[in-house]
Amino acid sequence: MKKLIQLTLVSLLLCFQIIAQEQTLVGTGEMSNGGFGGPVIKYTQIKNEPAVLVGGRGGWIINHTFIIGGGGYGLANQIEADYFTDYYNKPYINFGYGGFELEYIIQSDKLVHFSIYTLIGAGGVNYRDNTYNNWEDWDYNSDEFFVLEPALNVEVNITSFFRINAGANYRFISGVSYDNLKNEDFSGFSGVLTIKFGSF
Repeated sequence: MKKLIQLTLVSLLLCFQIIAQEQTLVGTGEMSNGGFGGPVIKYTQIKNEPAVLVGGRGGWIINHTFIIGGGGYGLANQIEADYFTDYYNKPYINFGYGGFELEYIIQSDKLVHFSIYTLIGAGGVNYRDNTYNNWEDWDYNSDEFFVLEPALNVEVNITSFFRINAGANYRFISGVSYDNLKNEDFSGFSGVLTIKFGSF
């Protein structure tokens, strides 16, 4: 937990330094603004099982370089709990998170360019009935957690308003203590594909 807090503080410090650099640079000229939104797909593992997370993100783009925004992501495929004794009615895992997102884009005007990204936020995990019927009646309480997700991406400019962004991130999870679930079940690497539409 201590290392996670230190990593969060370092990420925030780097982001604030980038903002400060942007303010210094735009002091001699006019600052440009834009924005974007789009869907996101992440391929990862949860409890050592293949997992697909789907969601979306959007943000405010400053000087074609720095993005301030947010996003949310949830588990799309079915992963069973592995300790319930009823083989035919094991519940599935519900998992989702979202938060504040910062992204620094390197040479946005180039056809192919790179970006550094960080999500800082929170999420929740619980179970649902595998029949999709009356799962509310199972009376599962949810467990909340903290998430930090840094990433490196490569981005391709398809048109002036459409970009494809792909990369890899690592999801740090802290705070899961739910039945037999733990932080390590949800932390890990992801491959990420983002479709961006907007004014860049």
